[in-house]
Amino acid sequence: MAEIRSGGLGFFDLDGKVAVVTGGSSGIGAACARRLAEAGATVVVGYNTGGSRAQELIATLPGTGHSSAHIPLDDSSAIRRAAEETARRHGSVDVLVNSAGVTEKVSHADLEALTDEAFDRVLTLNVRGTFSVIRAFTPLLRASGDAAVANISSISAFTGLGSSIAYCAAKAGLDVMTASLARVLGPHIRVFSLSPAAIDTNFVPGRDPATVRAQAESAPLPVVADPDDVACSLIGAVTSLRLSTGSSIVIDGGQHL
Repeated sequence: MAEIRSGGLGFFDLDGKVAVVTGGSSGIGAACARRLAEAGATVVVGYNTGGSRAQELIATLPGTGHSSAHIPLDDSSAIRRAAEETARRHGSVDVLVNSAGVTEKVSHADLEALTDEAFDRVLTLNVRGTFSVIRAFTPLLRASGDAAVANISSISAFTGLGSSIAYCAAKAGLDVMTASLARVLGPHIRVFSLSPAAIDTNFVPGRDPATVRAQAESAPLPVVADPDDVACSLIGAVTSLRLSTGSSIVIDGGQHL
């Protein structure tokens, strides 16, 4: 386990560690990549179509040795190739952040608008794709001897409120998968979910930022979360929560209450 020293977030030490972040070229993934690099980790920025964004991000990260990897969630062969390349470069992985995902805004009341194709795509990319990444990188995580997997989930998994019914179902499936994998991957790999409320990003196509603000204002802690709030929670969990696995860390200002 990384040494924890007193002080602020910058003192959480991941020097010499290797972190892989899927969906790392933007949004929550990019924020996680930045915080991991600031903590001393060498970061592999995973991307699907955002290759140029990944390179731009890498150029701004502190430290050296950072790289990018093509990790499309719907292509298990490509995911395995990314794991093999990471093995050649680094030998092991200490932190795996599954931030990549997809959704589309569909009214819950309009059942006909949520097509089979849209439902399948959301489930495939958010659940099966994340499983495929964990499966491919498990040997590298085991080689670490003390690794952590963070799945970026959502309070939609247990509130049933979100951009679409399919998205809520996908995140619920992700949380159950987190528990299942934590059971079989211990004791040397911890697995947890980070579950924010709506984040101030463009992740949901067509979502009005005012809607995110209004939701936050109704919470006991009325603050609009941004990607860095999730990234800071990631660093705290990876470095400090030695006895937490299979659980969800809720980052919502109490909005679910």
